[in-house]
Amino acid sequence: MVAEWRVVLSLDAELVWGFHDHEQMPRERISHARESWRYILGLFKEFDVPATWAVVGHLFLDCCDGVHADHPGGEEWFLRDPGGERTEGSEWFGRDLVDAISDSTVGHEIGSHSFSHVEFGKRGVSKEVAEAELLQSVDAAEEYGIDLTSFVFPRNNIGYRELLAEYGFSCYRGRAPDRWYDETAFRLIGKPVTFAFGKSGPPIVRPETDEHGLVNLPASMYLFSINGPARDAMERLTTDPIVRQVKLGLQRLTDEPEGTLHLWLHPNNVTTERDRVRLRRIVSMIAECRERYGIEVEPMSDVVEKFRENE
Repeated sequence: MVAEWRVVLSLDAELVWGFHDHEQMPRERISHARESWRYILGLFKEFDVPATWAVVGHLFLDCCDGVHADHPGGEEWFLRDPGGERTEGSEWFGRDLVDAISDSTVGHEIGSHSFSHVEFGKRGVSKEVAEAELLQSVDAAEEYGIDLTSFVFPRNNIGYRELLAEYGFSCYRGRAPDRWYDETAFRLIGKPVTFAFGKSGPPIVRPETDEHGLVNLPASMYLFSINGPARDAMERLTTDPIVRQVKLGLQRLTDEPEGTLHLWLHPNNVTTERDRVRLRRIVSMIAECRERYGIEVEPMSDVVEKFRENE
């Protein structure tokens, strides 16, 4: 039996849309988002690593009125949207960045991250709003020339899965499986101890067909789940805890007959040289394991297509 090992990288590509409903928006992450997007594309090209870029649908647009009267989210939801036409360096439009993904020779997938970053599973979000998010995302991508098949729920808040197939989607990124410390009294200390010193890496996942006929490809780990003071403290004691976890995950992957290590991030996570170093180390490790062990590095759609063929 030939081992089937895969690594998937998925990115929540959103610019300012990931924060427009926050009372205080993180200006540093927003101001670096475009530069980071292009840096990551260049890094992936250097190591020939394809990924799924789940893009907020509004970024496909060339212009808008800032009101979006045809969207049932209401005026308040788009209150910060300035409208107007796409300009160089815009935080609200990103067709040039989508072009950069499409023009890459690496073979990236462009998926959907909704139209305006509505949390589908949030209390009070209606089915009508979820449908509008899907419809307007699909329409914007189709006008651009892309058929969307993979969906990433904003903030991983899953809801209205039954609607995805109606709008042409075949798969989504599900929540990561619980680790040993989740849902226990040891969570506050269990996570940092595991990331800094533990021997267990992120979970190895497998695609699953849900009750709606969609394929759930769960996440394994968020690449910036340890940052700030916690990261500082761990690096003083050992090394970058996320890099360490990815290394353990790759080792764990090759210990099993099959499985997927599904890593994810936002382009706007990469705001400093230190962040770039983290991501470069991770991508280089993945590329090295591909050469050494024959691990496949594929976007979500390719993994799901093979899974369905095997089914």
